[in-house]
Amino acid sequence: MHTFDPLPNSLNLGPLTLYFYSLMILSGVLVALYLGLKEGEKLGIDKDIILDGIIIILPLAIIGTRIWYVLFSWDQFRNDLGRIFRINEGGLAIHGGFIVAVIATYVYTRIRKIDLFRAVDLIAPGFLVAQALGRWGNFFNQEAHGFVIGQSTNGTPNLTLDQQRAFLSQTLRLPDFITNNMYLRGPVGLQYYHPTFLYESLWNLLGFALILVLRRTKFVRSGEMLAVYLIWYSVGRFAIEAMRTDALFIGNTSLRIAQVVSITMILLGVAWVGFLRLVVKRPKYHEVLENPTQAF
Repeated sequence: MHTFDPLPNSLNLGPLTLYFYSLMILSGVLVALYLGLKEGEKLGIDKDIILDGIIIILPLAIIGTRIWYVLFSWDQFRNDLGRIFRINEGGLAIHGGFIVAVIATYVYTRIRKIDLFRAVDLIAPGFLVAQALGRWGNFFNQEAHGFVIGQSTNGTPNLTLDQQRAFLSQTLRLPDFITNNMYLRGPVGLQYYHPTFLYESLWNLLGFALILVLRRTKFVRSGEMLAVYLIWYSVGRFAIEAMRTDALFIGNTSLRIAQVVSITMILLGVAWVGFLRLVVKRPKYHEVLENPTQAF
């Protein structure tokens, strides 16, 4: 018998309700901020400039994530505009936030007269670790999941519930609290679904670790952490997006917005590397670390 109550997605503290979705996003931001301050000091970027930038750019990025989601899910909001502001229910699209953050960062660096390339080197790993933690907010909301384990044929699951559970608990060796929370109601009834939130979280953490290693080598150039983010995140997102049941589509087409954007970001990442190496000829990352006050 498979009967599990979903994990709570909030905590009531008297008159205050703390939503785990918001808590996980905030946790990701705080970790990214801490790491950014530490690396920013090594890159010669004053911590006050970073803190001011966060205060300005973060709210704009969050607004961007919501606007992106609302624009491509307008049917959910057209009859209840108040839902646009209830972000505790979920509905943030990271691509919108990333685009807004990059634009805001460019403007901010021009105003504060700091090196744009060093700034994006700080943002890239921060985005990965923040997204990795933020995906757990989707877990508590039981959203951003994949299709039924084993998929289904003509509306009938190909695997029994016991086989589906065995894939999560024995093949993937997931703890019970994750496995139980992936038993939810979907188009084919109560079944076990792929924890795509977890797949993406782990992929982002691996990419974050990759950046930490790369920026201590002598192979990458200043500014290339952005390219690593664009390529790494987008490769994983493209693959994982194909599994999701709540994907956003372009109009009435079968084109998944996140996959189209992912391909675009991969191409931009490759172009960015070429731009840094052939056009502006940026110094190696380790050279900036060794001479943080030097203008390159």
